[in-house]
Amino acid sequence: MKETEFDILLVEDNKDDLVLTLAALRDAIAGTQIATARDGQEALDFLFCSGQHAGRDERCQPKLILLDLNLPKMDGLEVLKQIKVDPRTQQIPVVMLTSSSRKADLEASYKAGANSYLVKSVDFEQFTRDVRQLGAYWLDLNRSAV
Repeated sequence: MKETEFDILLVEDNKDDLVLTLAALRDAIAGTQIATARDGQEALDFLFCSGQHAGRDERCQPKLILLDLNLPKMDGLEVLKQIKVDPRTQQIPVVMLTSSSRKADLEASYKAGANSYLVKSVDFEQFTRDVRQLGAYWLDLNRSAV
């Protein structure tokens, strides 16, 4: 794997959730390369190699995007829509990883092209198990077009 290739783009603004998710993913799949973005605009800059990520090799896209719904600058739903309409990124699986269990958020996410929707558990052990299973499924078991 080249230094510029990533398995996962994790888009999360909550520092505690970011740390927990990174730890669980790295524990689930050894050697997983994870890039992070702290807001919606940074996620799009990473994917489309603009802003602070100008010069990044656009051919090296993540195999999976974990996307929070409630983000600063641009919410996760808008980020998802932009990912799914662009031919360069539309085939990358996107999992909404959010604290929202609202039916309207779930429906809007699937309508915009989400591949999966996971509500973050408030129980630390359950959250860790969920993230491990998520990583194992999308990176080991799932067959991706990317």
